[in-house]
Amino acid sequence: MKNIENSTKTKHEQILEHIESLEIGTKISVRQIAKDLEVSEGTAYRAIKDAEIQGLVSTKERIGTIRIEKKNRMNIDQLTFADVVKIVDGSVLGGAQGLDKPLNKFVIGAMKLEAMMRYVDPDSLLIVGNRDEVHKIALEHGAGVLITGGFDARKDVKNIADQKELPLISSSYDSFTVASMINRAIYDRLIKKKIMLVEDMIYVKKSDVFVLKCNHTVKDMQEIAETSGHSRFPIVDEWNRVTGMITSKDMIGADKNQTLDKYMTRNPITVNLQTSITSAAHMMVWEGIELLPVVDHHRKLLGVISRKDVLHALQHLQKQPQMGETFENLIWSGFEQEHGVNGELQFHGEITPQMTSQLGTVSEGVLTTLMTKAAYQAIGEVKKGDYVLDNISTYFVRPLQIDSKIKISPGIIEVSRKFAKVEVQIFHEVDLICKAMLTAQIIDS
Repeated sequence: MKNIENSTKTKHEQILEHIESLEIGTKISVRQIAKDLEVSEGTAYRAIKDAEIQGLVSTKERIGTIRIEKKNRMNIDQLTFADVVKIVDGSVLGGAQGLDKPLNKFVIGAMKLEAMMRYVDPDSLLIVGNRDEVHKIALEHGAGVLITGGFDARKDVKNIADQKELPLISSSYDSFTVASMINRAIYDRLIKKKIMLVEDMIYVKKSDVFVLKCNHTVKDMQEIAETSGHSRFPIVDEWNRVTGMITSKDMIGADKNQTLDKYMTRNPITVNLQTSITSAAHMMVWEGIELLPVVDHHRKLLGVISRKDVLHALQHLQKQPQMGETFENLIWSGFEQEHGVNGELQFHGEITPQMTSQLGTVSEGVLTTLMTKAAYQAIGEVKKGDYVLDNISTYFVRPLQIDSKIKISPGIIEVSRKFAKVEVQIFHEVDLICKAMLTAQIIDS
């Protein structure tokens, strides 16, 4: 890191580095880590738990805690057998050593054995009931087996699973429910995959970041600003933890010999690697921030992201194919856009049973979602960009029944470089159902 001396690593950090250096598959324990690194068992336990959060180790049934390969977000939609165990609340009867293997597909065994085996490939998962011979043959074909209905397996089948390191799993759910649960999990992962995180974007790493310390003077900062050409700097302590932010504006009229702790913004807003790009953009717009420090779980500086970085990432995200659908997308997908006689924007659609509340009328949350989506579409026709909802005032006038056909009419009241104001109304035939006044901030550079 530039302009800051290396700090001594804590015991916690040393343990994490030690765990990360171990080969994949190495078994670890609190007692062994404490002995090898000469630390207390309490310190070792906390470090191992932190390593589990970071995806460096995993505790597996009948095995213990082992070093695992950190999951690549590019393969987030690919399930492992261990993921399946968690999804179906299963128990592992055999083949626990193969839990980390990814599965290519799953097959429901609702057919005769000969027909079933045509679909069973290596690294697939066969979902079947208490059919012992099927369990055995599937394992011999290189497939894992998920036994539904809570049934057990024969001892010889468990031995084959252990020998081939292919998971043999039992779940109390029936085959249809299990398949639905796995399908839902894959679908959710597709949605997560398209959510870009800070770790997915190219941000400025700590080795290239100019940082300052509290005991640096205003003169020190001015010299670094002239050398680097930067005007915003994170301030860290001796352990590299972010304690403040300072900008050239903070230095106006400042005494050159005064230390920076007198002028810096304390406890600044930060993000971590798991923060979504959209959340980071919202923070920057709402708070008027141009530079955000990226920190780890202990607030130690990993790097920084700028507003320009975030805008580029959002532009890239919009060009990506949309995989998986959220409830918002599903609600909006049934509405068609058109322009009225005078060119005004309108949306037409129908209230489906999924949109209703427990009272049988349309949910107020659904109506708010529809009005927000319509407002964004209207703003998009006038000014391209990304928007952050700033405020919405909603008035519900009449209840709306299932199967009602509605019209949504958004009207632009004002659009400036930074803000947009829109009035949105929803009609059923000639009756006004609800209306909203919405303001949004426009994200730009």
